[in-house]
Amino acid sequence: MLYQRSSQLFAEAEKVIPGGVNSPVRAFKSVGGTPIFVKSAKGAYLYDEDGNRLIDYINSWGPMILGHAYEPVVSAVIERTKLGTSFGMPTALETEIATLAISMVPNIEKIRFVNSGTEACMSAIRLARGFTKRDKIIKFAGCYHGHSDSFLIQAGSGASTFGTPNSPGVTAGTAKDTLLARYNDLENVSQLIAANPNEIAAIIVEPVAGNMGCIPPKEGFLEGLRQLCTSNDILLIFDEVMTGFRLAKGGVQELYGVDADIVTFGKVIGGGLPVGAFAARAEIMDYLAPIGPVYQAGTLSGNPLAMAAGLAMLQAINEDDQLFQRLDAKTAYLEEGIQNAFADTNLLYTINRVGSMISVHFDASPVVDFQTAANGDNQTFKQFFHGLLQEGIYIAPSAYETWFITDALTYEDLDFTIEAIRKVATTL
Repeated sequence: MLYQRSSQLFAEAEKVIPGGVNSPVRAFKSVGGTPIFVKSAKGAYLYDEDGNRLIDYINSWGPMILGHAYEPVVSAVIERTKLGTSFGMPTALETEIATLAISMVPNIEKIRFVNSGTEACMSAIRLARGFTKRDKIIKFAGCYHGHSDSFLIQAGSGASTFGTPNSPGVTAGTAKDTLLARYNDLENVSQLIAANPNEIAAIIVEPVAGNMGCIPPKEGFLEGLRQLCTSNDILLIFDEVMTGFRLAKGGVQELYGVDADIVTFGKVIGGGLPVGAFAARAEIMDYLAPIGPVYQAGTLSGNPLAMAAGLAMLQAINEDDQLFQRLDAKTAYLEEGIQNAFADTNLLYTINRVGSMISVHFDASPVVDFQTAANGDNQTFKQFFHGLLQEGIYIAPSAYETWFITDALTYEDLDFTIEAIRKVATTL
């Protein structure tokens, strides 16, 4: 496949947009080459500016669980647009989607809508600190919660030390309140809590990690976090920006039967438009302004176009009792196909999957945290990525990202993908 038009467009973009992109992973820095410029999408397919058709396995990084240009969502947005695009005032639509979301997700009583997953996680941390009257938080290496200052932290020198900024512009004062733990390591979390008694407001975690590839929680990990938080009066925050409404109607809380104190959402909840949300029991949410002391606001929060898209998406998911079984079956079929495609090669690999999230790691050892994810052979991944791209398959341009499966994929699409993987694998 040729990507001449994309190369031209990228050169033009670099002149007026930093790095030529508005989100860094799109720039192909991890894999090399020129990013693909999309012209349109429908169902399971992307159509780029060069006229190529690509089978899509990132689906806008998760939200297109029912496929691109899903007709009920498109129609809902068009109809709402005719009534006005933004008011900065309440609409009945906000209450309607809030009521539906609360009915689908266990253990939440109130929800507030914002404009992105980053904003949702940032607000959840502020709320947790205000509610507990404590300053410190624990996050996990490799878990991504957006680009607010509290989350752009790398490891310190030991289990009881503070993190340090890993981006210029993040102050040391901010970093000192973020403690970094190892994913799937309860003992490490216990050590951090013991070293900072009565100082930790919240533990925030991707309950199924998706930003170091797909990494499931070990048996007992989420339950252990719940117990540690309960015993130490710490709030447990599940970042379900990726997993919410994707792994089950009620997300990971439903899937694993573990209750969080605060849950953040994005991606699927917006139906492809910019939406985020955070939710909790009423006791916690009522700490938010205008009835509580914790301030959070947004001019475009609850935007009617975004609410219309999100409502149409959640309604479709809620009314389809077989959706998650279909998604799981299709992703399991793909997993088995990849294993078969690799069987006659000398490739070292591990495949991780939870529901419709799956990732391929080019290392034979189990991938359970950021350190083990980093052991993968990135050079092989680069060749794998570009090989699939030439075959018309688009996966995430980073070894540290999960693939997202859409229900719009047919088994013919999956067979085509598996055969492409087989072809590429023989060259690696």
